[in-house]
Amino acid sequence: LFDRLNVIGIDLPPLRERREDIPALAEAFLNQAAVELEVEPKRLDGAAMQLLCEAPWPGNVRELENLCRRLTVLAPGGTVTVADLPSDVSTQSIGGESFQTWQRLLEQAAAERFARGEKDVLSELGPDFERVLLRTALGFTGGRKQEAARWIGWGRNTLTRKLKELDLD
Repeated sequence: LFDRLNVIGIDLPPLRERREDIPALAEAFLNQAAVELEVEPKRLDGAAMQLLCEAPWPGNVRELENLCRRLTVLAPGGTVTVADLPSDVSTQSIGGESFQTWQRLLEQAAAERFARGEKDVLSELGPDFERVLLRTALGFTGGRKQEAARWIGWGRNTLTRKLKELDLD
């Protein structure tokens, strides 16, 4: 039966191998769910979209579609943030492969600077790391500074000072 039905084979790689398709698919699924449920369509903020693009998606496209339907129903407001994502999505991409990737990138950046004979590399890479951490925490908390400070492990005054020092006001 399989051979009779398999006249033309189409090889479609899994979603985890087509990460560049995730933003367009997520937007389409959010719009489709909004039409079906007769509500305003939701939008994903940058940090939430980044997590979706990094997620492993073992359930493939259908898993992404179901998540978008879930977000349409459960996420408050018109913009979906990282805080709105279920923990299984937000924690899967934080560990494992993406963690190793950022470590490799940091190692590469440090090695390049050392190879050029640069000294005091931490004074350059440290603020870059803090900028990324601050932007991510603020995106995760929807811009709520006090909550972002708690997530990072800083006090409110430290976060305010760092925002000024790093030109992130």
